[in-house]
Amino acid sequence: MPFYHQLGKIPHKRHTVFKKPDGSLYYEQLFGTIGFDGMYSNSYHEHRPTQVKEMSAGYSVKPKIAVANNLKSYKFKGFNVVPAPDYLESRRIVLTNSDVNIALASPQASTKDYFYKNSDADELLFIHKGSGKLRTHLGNLDFKYGDYLLIPRGTIYKLDFDDENNRLFIVESRRPIYTPKKYRNWFGQLLEQSPFCERDLRRPYELETNDEAGEFLIKIKKQGEIFDAVYATHPFDVVGYDGYNYPYAFSIHDFEPITGRIHQPPPVHQTFETDAFVVCSFCPRKYDYHPQSIPAPYSHSNIDSDEVLYYVDGDFMSRNDIEAGHISLHPAGIPHGPHPGAVERSIGQIETEELAVMVDTFKPLMITEEAMEIADETYYKSWLEENH
Repeated sequence: MPFYHQLGKIPHKRHTVFKKPDGSLYYEQLFGTIGFDGMYSNSYHEHRPTQVKEMSAGYSVKPKIAVANNLKSYKFKGFNVVPAPDYLESRRIVLTNSDVNIALASPQASTKDYFYKNSDADELLFIHKGSGKLRTHLGNLDFKYGDYLLIPRGTIYKLDFDDENNRLFIVESRRPIYTPKKYRNWFGQLLEQSPFCERDLRRPYELETNDEAGEFLIKIKKQGEIFDAVYATHPFDVVGYDGYNYPYAFSIHDFEPITGRIHQPPPVHQTFETDAFVVCSFCPRKYDYHPQSIPAPYSHSNIDSDEVLYYVDGDFMSRNDIEAGHISLHPAGIPHGPHPGAVERSIGQIETEELAVMVDTFKPLMITEEAMEIADETYYKSWLEENH
């Protein structure tokens, strides 16, 4: 849940006359969510933001399902996803349900010839490798390794990368993504005991205001299809806006882990939430300090959710044979826990340098054909002890 932000020029009152220096009007747009009941911003444009010159028929980007009803644990080797020059073509959905797509991407080039808008879903981009600038109609943000970029649905954006070595972990949510309610007081301010605060949320810092007519291609995602829309004016023509609905960045390195005398459950690592799934950040931290503590997580049953863990960096203490870029899927219906030997080797350890992103979904996830191309299908047997 971001907080109030103003950038550029705005009039004193909403829905009132706001004139350009030549006496003509700027054009107001409400950028809102959940009808008129959710977060919103009011933006002011050089031109009417409604001028569409052409609209093509859509083409499908819906994932092809390989396993619809899954009970096996899987490991996917994310860095085996082949890089692609184009940002949208590089996106590979690996897990999906009616609430969320979980994707990997390795774009080699910046978004140059088009703008992109996802009208179906909020997008949470985790930057595993690469750096650059997120450019949007509501302002720009710099990004680098470890950043989450929260891009609300309907945001028009481009990604400018500094080089071609980029790896992204993407969560595409059909439900609005917020900071966890348990971390906020009744005014919406993040609590003193929250593992991060408003100082850590980076808001857009510059506007690109283009007063330009012509033909501008916006690729729009709607109901699993991409439509090519040609607009008559530049989509980055905002002179100012204010409100609560805008993209922002948060670095996983600014998450301050909550620790205790004995092992803390995964909700203490929660970073984002929807009513359909949560996102957690596992960061370098001191281990439990009870003299008899077992730092490794205890085995637990996945009764209500599928657990997805994306491994970023460090030594993943509870798992064997895990590398950066791997994804593990532990489905609802079967218990999981530390690999053989992990409990024993964790005893007496005082800290971990692991870095990972977890997504727990409340509906089962389906596995796509593209995921099966990078799958380790024997992973579910990796908890067997040698004498079994």
